[in-house]
Amino acid sequence: MAENSTTTGIDLNEQKRLRRRKTALLGLGAIFTAAAIGYGTYWGIYGNTRQSTDDAYVAGNRVPVMTEAEGTVTAVLADETTEVQQGQVLVRMDDADARVALQEAEAKLAATVRRVEELYATDKQLMAKTEEQQANLSQSRSDYKRHQALNKLGYYSDSALEQSGTNVEVNEHQLAEAEHALSAVRAQIGGGEVADHPDVKLASAEVRAAYLALARMTIVAPVSGYVAKRDVQIGQRVSPSAPLMAIVPLSQIWVDANFKESQLDRIRPGQDVSLRSDVYGRRVTFHGKVAGVDAGTGSAFALLPAQNATGNWIKVVQRVPVRIEIDPAELAAHPLRIGLSMAVDVDTRVQKDGTLLTALPVPQYSTPVYDQRMAGVDELIAGIIRSNGGGSARPMLAGVASVVAGRDR
Repeated sequence: MAENSTTTGIDLNEQKRLRRRKTALLGLGAIFTAAAIGYGTYWGIYGNTRQSTDDAYVAGNRVPVMTEAEGTVTAVLADETTEVQQGQVLVRMDDADARVALQEAEAKLAATVRRVEELYATDKQLMAKTEEQQANLSQSRSDYKRHQALNKLGYYSDSALEQSGTNVEVNEHQLAEAEHALSAVRAQIGGGEVADHPDVKLASAEVRAAYLALARMTIVAPVSGYVAKRDVQIGQRVSPSAPLMAIVPLSQIWVDANFKESQLDRIRPGQDVSLRSDVYGRRVTFHGKVAGVDAGTGSAFALLPAQNATGNWIKVVQRVPVRIEIDPAELAAHPLRIGLSMAVDVDTRVQKDGTLLTALPVPQYSTPVYDQRMAGVDELIAGIIRSNGGGSARPMLAGVASVVAGRDR
């Protein structure tokens, strides 16, 4: 009897353990089933409408600052991490030679204006002489006609009449000589104002070139941003196109997300994007939109593109850069730096027009600082012309054709 009761107790304990194990397995199965249903529901409603990647990096414009003329650096007024504004002076170079060249160009312009003024004065003198010769010719012709009438009546001798005719011919030759001299001077003048004379325009162009060369001795910031990669030093002799530093405008920042080619099926320009950066962690979420999809994979534009036409070809999933614009207000509140890594999540529920490549407005970048370098040169040239007697318009006197018409009357 003792053995039977012991065996019965062991069987009961084993049955309890089996029931507990069965209950635990059923509970665990229910948990996995609920998790699978939950994940399936999440994937069906939300998961399959998102495309994510952590292969994304902040990109932006890196505006190079270079010199356009050769010279020696005398001052460096900005360093790395310095914020600069558009038009702010960054580097100064020794401008002694440029100033001398400008003074020479100004002196040449002044001499040219005075020489042209002399041509205008000569024009006046020759015009007065031409008018005088025209009056003499008219008088000699009138006298010759009167002498002819008197000769017919016998009151004027033939020799005197011949002398009167000779006077007419002499006056005609003198008038013709004056007209040729006047035409030669007018050909050099060309008409109009002194400033319109070709020689004055050429001298003015030389002043502009010297003025621009002097302005290039001062290098200014083409855009507003932060200085990076400064390579210039005081006393350095720089040549044209030498890189001095770079400026990064942090307001012109975007993200290049490298999605797998299998993820591009539903990505379209204009879709909403959520982004996170390791700099700010999960406490800051950026929002943006897909700006466009690159026209080629990253490997296609590599310095050494892959050559797949070999016997050792292995398929590698390619990645395509997708440009993402970030909300400017969020970017201003939490600035990013070029090269930072980002986690990108694209909401692909909105398909827009369904096209992967869309013609979007091309962003235009421009700066007015280089146009402002010539400000003031027009006033300088006009002042030189005025101070040397060429400030007013010079209307042409009566043309040679009118003088000839008067001679033939």
